[in-house]
Amino acid sequence: MWHGIHGHDQIVEQFRRAICRGRLASSFLFAGPAGIGKRTFALKLAAAVLCENHPEEDLDPCGECPSCTQVAAGTHPDVEVVRRPEERSIIPVDLFIGDREHRGREGLCHNISMKPFMGGRKMAVIDDADHLNAEGANCLLKTLEEPPPKSILILIGTSPARQLPTIRSRCQLIRFNPLPRAAVAELLVSRQLIDDPTQAARLAQYSDGSLQQAMELADAELWEFRGKLFERLADPVLDSVRFSKAVASFVDEAGKAAALRRGRMRQIARFAVEFYRQLLRAQNGAAASDDSELAGYVTSALDRGATDQERTAARLDRCLLAAGQIDRNANQNTMIEAWLDDLA
Repeated sequence: MWHGIHGHDQIVEQFRRAICRGRLASSFLFAGPAGIGKRTFALKLAAAVLCENHPEEDLDPCGECPSCTQVAAGTHPDVEVVRRPEERSIIPVDLFIGDREHRGREGLCHNISMKPFMGGRKMAVIDDADHLNAEGANCLLKTLEEPPPKSILILIGTSPARQLPTIRSRCQLIRFNPLPRAAVAELLVSRQLIDDPTQAARLAQYSDGSLQQAMELADAELWEFRGKLFERLADPVLDSVRFSKAVASFVDEAGKAAALRRGRMRQIARFAVEFYRQLLRAQNGAAASDDSELAGYVTSALDRGATDQERTAARLDRCLLAAGQIDRNANQNTMIEAWLDDLA
């Protein structure tokens, strides 16, 4: 485990070898599921290469020098971090090139082109790179094509497929794997996010290796609704109008914050994906899921005549599409109504 970061030791060695050989690239795309530590890794990497007490090839930030302290506090003058604002569906172009009154004199592209203030490297981290639009990507092209000396630019996303081709072709891809279940459970307890180790282990089992997903699942009401969802999906006749209202109401109950509602909706879509995935497996003679509740509803669907594999596959595809629309800020009620109407 590298400085408290679970599951990515192989990537640490990859960077260490590149630095030792003098072949460290200038632009990287960190790709992998949300909530597995990509952003934490990027900032720890920044601390490691900027550390004043240890050489960068060691990738061993001391955590005590002024540089390490400033990176941790988010105040280092040579580290630029850009994220999508909570209320926006894309990363504003102003964050890259400045607002209209300061075009080219502010923003990430300007700041990373300046000489390092503290004599090391310039680092830039673009979180939520999945939400780059064409205009924002075009602003980055010159920086990616002609990176300033001693600069490192890291884009963080969930999948290379969600990046524009112009971005993918100019970045070295670093794939991050989901965390082991044991690591997720340990993080939930050690960070005091979950008090009960048994509950932490259960959440880790369904988290797909994502700490973010584990936290979204730490909602007793969500698990109660899961059974209602499976019951409706197992019914040969889905009353989409009535059920869409129930889903929308349940999502709204998550809270006023858009992130909370999106998190709850994301898990509902994920439950539906898993239901149809297990139903398709059962239709092809595969073993039942080790989730006894889910296996029971799958059996119920089969008993009620759900034997059409093509239809199940189409419904699975439709659920995956709905899951992808959630983080693109689609209108919640319209998305739910269209999704469930298509399933019906």
